[in-house]
Amino acid sequence: MTAIHPQPRPHSRVRWRTPITMVILLGILVGGAWWGWNSLVNSSAEPTCVEQTLPNNRLVPKQVVVNVYNGGAKAGTAGAVAEQLKKRGFNVAKIANEPKGDKIDVVSVRGATDDAPELRLIAGQLTQKPLTVADNRTDHTVDLVVGRGYTTLKPKGLPSVAIPPGSTVCLPVIHTPQPIPSGQNPN
Repeated sequence: MTAIHPQPRPHSRVRWRTPITMVILLGILVGGAWWGWNSLVNSSAEPTCVEQTLPNNRLVPKQVVVNVYNGGAKAGTAGAVAEQLKKRGFNVAKIANEPKGDKIDVVSVRGATDDAPELRLIAGQLTQKPLTVADNRTDHTVDLVVGRGYTTLKPKGLPSVAIPPGSTVCLPVIHTPQPIPSGQNPN
């Protein structure tokens, strides 16, 4: 007969893997929160527009940035309108379908305020009265949305818009593309 020997007690090992993992994850979380807060508070973002006094108290096309969107017109209409606006001196930033998917009956212009000079200058290029929408944008760009009832631009659009003497206008920052130096790969 064999005697049953008492089994040795298991060693009470402290399991360190879980607490160490938790401390590391907590450190990553705190570090990420600190980096995010720092990025938000100390942002080095460029201004979206610059307050300026205009010479002769006139706003001209080269000082306006416009996005041209197709809001229900036939394909290619937004591109054709954008090309005509470029020829008139406007800075065209985007040409695309209407971002929200809205369908416009005729034509619409959107900008900072209903009576913003940049909005009036774009509206002065159109043969049809546009639906004007103020969306309080801070960059002072203008969205021109052409719909299915859009016909054409005026043959000679408004060359400039008067602003009150001594007042300032917030003009969008216009980024001109820089040429790629010879021998450098753009990718």
